[in-house]
Amino acid sequence: MKRSERMLSILDMLTSSGSLPLAALSESLQVSPATIRRDLAELEDQMLLRRTHGGARIIETEVELPVRLKDTQFREAKRLIARKAAQLIPTGRHVVAFSGGTTTAEVARVLSTRHDFTIVTNSLTIATQVASRQTLQLIMTGGVVRPHSFELVGVLAERSFSAINIGTAVLGTDGMSAAGGATTYDETEARTNLAMVTQAERVIVVADGSKIGRVTLAPVASVEAITDLVTDSSADAQELERIGASGIRVHIADEADSRSRTTRD
Repeated sequence: MKRSERMLSILDMLTSSGSLPLAALSESLQVSPATIRRDLAELEDQMLLRRTHGGARIIETEVELPVRLKDTQFREAKRLIARKAAQLIPTGRHVVAFSGGTTTAEVARVLSTRHDFTIVTNSLTIATQVASRQTLQLIMTGGVVRPHSFELVGVLAERSFSAINIGTAVLGTDGMSAAGGATTYDETEARTNLAMVTQAERVIVVADGSKIGRVTLAPVASVEAITDLVTDSSADAQELERIGASGIRVHIADEADSRSRTTRD
C-alpha cells in the first residue's frame, strides 16, 4: 500500500470510529507503530486529525484533502467521468477553461490530443500535464499558489479569466447539489473559479458520486449557471433527480457502458 493510500485509510478509519489507538491502526494497516506515528504527524500538520496520547482522533469539522491525497481517490470513476465530459466538448477551434482538481486534470489529459485547441487554466497540475503538447495552445493565469490544490488564485487569476472569452468551462468541485449548486472549501478559490464561470458560454461540472448532495463553505456557481453535470453511478439518485429538475443536464459515466449514458439531455 502506498503511503498516500495508507493515510487515506487512516482518515477513513478515524471518520468511522472517531478515535483509535496507535496499536489498532498499526495492526489494521499491517505496518509498524513508527510508520503510523509518521503518518499521523503529517496528517496533523495538514490539520486533518489530532494526535492523542497513544493514538489519534478525527477533527470534528469537514476539511479539504490535499491534492496529493485526492489523487488516490475514486480513480476509475474519474477516468470514466473525464471520458464522458470530453465527448461533450466541441472539436475544432474551441477555448476550454479548467479549474484545478484531479477530475478536471483527467479531462484535460483526455482532451490534450486534440488539435487547434486552447486550454486556459489556473492549475499548475494541468499546465504541467499539457504544456508539451504542440497541437494545442496553453494559457496560464497569474495568481498566488494555493498549496492544498496547486491552483493560482486571487486578483491576478481572476483578472486573467475575466480577460478571455471562454467557450466551455470545466469546473471541479467539492460539493454539488440542487440547493447549493457547485461549492468548494476555500473562499479565494471560489472567487477565482467564479471569474472563470462568468466568462463561459457553457459550464460543465465534473464530480464523482461522493460530491453529489454535499454543500461546502464557499459557493462557486449556482444551478442556473451550470449547463451540465458529469458524475458516476455511485451518486445519490434522488439528488441527481433534483439537480436535473433544476434544468442541468445530468450525465452518468457508467462502468457497464464505457461510452457513458446520459440520463437527462
